[in-house]
Amino acid sequence: MACFLVPAAEAIVTTIVTKVVKKKEAAAPEKTDAVSVRLDDETVEKRERIPFSSKMRWLNGLLWGGSGLLAFEHLWHGEVTPWFPFLTAAESPDSLQEMFHEMSTVGVSMAVLVTAIWGVMVAVTSILEKKAVVSDSELIPEKE
Repeated sequence: MACFLVPAAEAIVTTIVTKVVKKKEAAAPEKTDAVSVRLDDETVEKRERIPFSSKMRWLNGLLWGGSGLLAFEHLWHGEVTPWFPFLTAAESPDSLQEMFHEMSTVGVSMAVLVTAIWGVMVAVTSILEKKAVVSDSELIPEKE
C-alpha cells in the first residue's frame, strides 16, 4: 500500500546529507586523499580515493530507484491514485491502520536492507582501496 514511502523518506534525508557533505568536501579540497596505486601490470599511478559524497550518491540511487519502482507498481495496481487522499488505504480508518502496519514492517525492513547492502558496498570499496594503496617504500618505477 504505502511501503515505498519509508525508503522515499530516507532518500530525501540522504539527498540532503549528500549535498551537505559534497559542499564540505568542496570547501576543503586539501583533504582529498591522493594515493599511489599498483596496477595489474605492476605500474604505479596516483589516484584519488572515492569521496564519501559519491558513496552517498550510490545510496540515493538505490533508494530513489527502489522507491520509484515500488510507487509505479502500487500505481499500476490501483493503490495510488491521482486524486486525494492519493493512497486508497487512507480512505478508511481500518485500512489506514493496515497501511501504517505495512509501512512499519515492510517499508522499514526494505529501507534497512537497502542501507545494509550499501554499507557492504562501501566496506568492500574501502577494502579494495586499501589493498591497492602502495606505500612509498614499495614504489616501483613506472615502465617506459
